[in-house]
Amino acid sequence: MLEDDGVYRILALDGGGAKGFYTLGVLKEIEAMLGCPLHERFDLIFGTSTGAIIAALIALGYGVDQIHELYKSHVPRVMACRGASAKTSALRSLAEEVFGNKTFEDVRTGLGIVATRWATEKPMIFKASVAQAHGRKATFNPGFGVSIADAVQASCSAYPFFERKIVTTADGNKIELIDGGYCANNPTLFAIADATAALNKDRKDIRVVNVGVGIYPEPKPGLLMKIAKRWLAVQLLQKTLEINTQSLDQLREVLFKDVATIRISDTFERPEMATDLMEHDLDKLNMLRQCGSESFATREAQLKELLL
Repeated sequence: MLEDDGVYRILALDGGGAKGFYTLGVLKEIEAMLGCPLHERFDLIFGTSTGAIIAALIALGYGVDQIHELYKSHVPRVMACRGASAKTSALRSLAEEVFGNKTFEDVRTGLGIVATRWATEKPMIFKASVAQAHGRKATFNPGFGVSIADAVQASCSAYPFFERKIVTTADGNKIELIDGGYCANNPTLFAIADATAALNKDRKDIRVVNVGVGIYPEPKPGLLMKIAKRWLAVQLLQKTLEINTQSLDQLREVLFKDVATIRISDTFERPEMATDLMEHDLDKLNMLRQCGSESFATREAQLKELLL
């Protein structure tokens, strides 16, 4: 384990469905560069949607190769399901099988998982430590008393392609949630807010790595997809999430330009890279992972300076 040097390191992971394979390509290289599990070097890990799955697993002590194996086994199966009910059932099975009965008290580093409240249209952020709370510390309960499996499923519930997720908090409140990408597909601002406003870290001591899922050409729809209008709906969702991501990153640059940050999410324009967040072709997903590795290579020197 690396020595504590007084620097507060944040890892923020975007949402993007199956394109999280790109994120894993980047993280594998970062883990190898650091020479230790990511939870041992990052003090706070935030994730939205697919980023929430990865963030939670890292915080529980999983290595990136272990997470990749889980993704290969589960993600294509979930995305290949037809209809919201089938997709939701497959996502629930994934969450329950992978996380079991783990709670936010089981994590080994700071964690934040972003979801969106359906009724009030506000974010609901599941956090591991009372130190991350911005108020109501006396009644704080890690993850609101919700299991990691349920919190992650809520963060990934990209309505209307998945059904809305109802969670029950430790207080007995039932809250209906949808994908965190609708409020913060890029969770970096929330993570920095925790570090500066709740944890009282000096901006000069904060280092942030924000990993996206890459940007790719849109796939051409088949005849059945055109008839069902599903293709248009997927593209609209993807566009909504991308606008959200870019807007939040631009706002971060304005509000926290003095916080050392590296964002990794490159654009790939080759026609063979055409894909979207519902991709379930494992060969294509493996290509995305390779793209993540390539993106790391272009920033390796900067990442070494930031993290080592």
